[in-house]
Amino acid sequence: MTSNAMEGEAVVRDPRRWWVLVVLSLAVLVIGIDSTVLNLAIPSLIRDLHATPADVQWILDAYVLVFAGLLLTAGSLSDRFGRRRALITGLAVFGAASLFAVLATEPWQLIAARAAMGVGGSILMPSTLSIMMTTFAEDERRTAMAAWATTSMVSIVLGPTLGGFLLQHFWWGSVFLINIPVAVLAIGAALVLMRETTGDQRPVDPVGVVLSIVTLTATVYVIIEREWNIGVIALAVAGAVAFTAWEARSAHPMLPLGVFRSRDFTGTCLTLLLMVFGMGAVMLMLTQYLQFVLGFGPMRAGLALLPYAVSSAVCNGLGATLGKKLSNKTLIVTGLVVMAAAFAILAQADGYGWVLAAMLVMGMGGGLAGPAAYAAIMSAIPLEHAGVGSAMNDTLQQVGMAISIAVLGSVLAGVFTDNMPANAPEAARDSIGAAFQLGYADAAKTAFTTAMSHGSWISAGFAFAAACLGLILLRDRKPVAPQPETAPLP
Repeated sequence: MTSNAMEGEAVVRDPRRWWVLVVLSLAVLVIGIDSTVLNLAIPSLIRDLHATPADVQWILDAYVLVFAGLLLTAGSLSDRFGRRRALITGLAVFGAASLFAVLATEPWQLIAARAAMGVGGSILMPSTLSIMMTTFAEDERRTAMAAWATTSMVSIVLGPTLGGFLLQHFWWGSVFLINIPVAVLAIGAALVLMRETTGDQRPVDPVGVVLSIVTLTATVYVIIEREWNIGVIALAVAGAVAFTAWEARSAHPMLPLGVFRSRDFTGTCLTLLLMVFGMGAVMLMLTQYLQFVLGFGPMRAGLALLPYAVSSAVCNGLGATLGKKLSNKTLIVTGLVVMAAAFAILAQADGYGWVLAAMLVMGMGGGLAGPAAYAAIMSAIPLEHAGVGSAMNDTLQQVGMAISIAVLGSVLAGVFTDNMPANAPEAARDSIGAAFQLGYADAAKTAFTTAMSHGSWISAGFAFAAACLGLILLRDRKPVAPQPETAPLP
């Protein structure tokens, strides 16, 4: 059943669809945990693998570069060759790479494993939303997406919590070991529960594949390295221009550019990009604030973030319910305004009480805006291109996250340095961790609190700008009414 079904038309519902959602949530869970759990393991990697700062940077960046660079290609190929096949392949590659990471004894081996995990993640992630689109009828998709979004948010918070527990009791490899049983379980469940679906059967677009990989990889590299490398910037710009020109004239484009003529699709893409930019660095700020300023240990800091996940889960469900009566535009704009208010609260932080209030309000805003944004993007693209639509959603989030961490990370560092004593050693003025080691703990706490306040106001501004953009670009479309059910699929 396509997204443009006539209201009241009978639909066929897969009786296993909610179990399929559990499998998709498992896949999202393992990806989300892995994206945050590694940060806590950095001291152990330096000590046990003798990793240099450059090694650590590449251990973190190898995954992001490969993951972001391959998303559009993987989404397109999943439409062509099968979404269940893509999910299973991605889980298998991700699980095998995680095992290789556990067995690594040299930094270069771990870097290679992280790059391979990026390949697996890029294959499986777009298939999650596209399978959801083809498994659920339109009137149920918002509820399914709310569960998907909740799992994604919970995984980001669960990463530091679980990572803190594992590192407190086991060695650094345990943070990768947890991926393997989850991947195996998800593969088995997918084979039993899911039916295969395909979309666009046109020939593969090899030129588009190469140009998209070059463009996205070069773009993300420039962002995460935070360097004005003229050669790489020129490569990113040239790749983007060439990709657009090729796709516009190709008989079988990988990314049908016509979808951007839809105000709902383009407007939501731009709004989501600004929303993720505001949200991207929140964990970067909070994990450091909780541990350095408030003195929480890694595990306690992870537990202190759980209210964010709880609020997000509750409000994602609320957003799905309201989505049956209110338009995507209303929910997105309202949610973004609430998120802007949450960042304004965080800017006043002077203890955990302020952080808790900000997280609860932030979860409320994200719960209203997130599922509505995903629904707007996916409903604006034909089902035969569901993999590409899902990949676009994932790419926007990855690029927005990278920009957020790069820009707000630089703001945090700059404001921190400016607020440290002028006579403090350069190392203490550059890093809160070094400041603690060199005896400037009190000054560092004050400086970082000021820096987080500045970063929070910037995030509030971008969330509010995203709300204004959504108010202008998005259309107030009537929610889809529930459709009568026919006999279930066998």
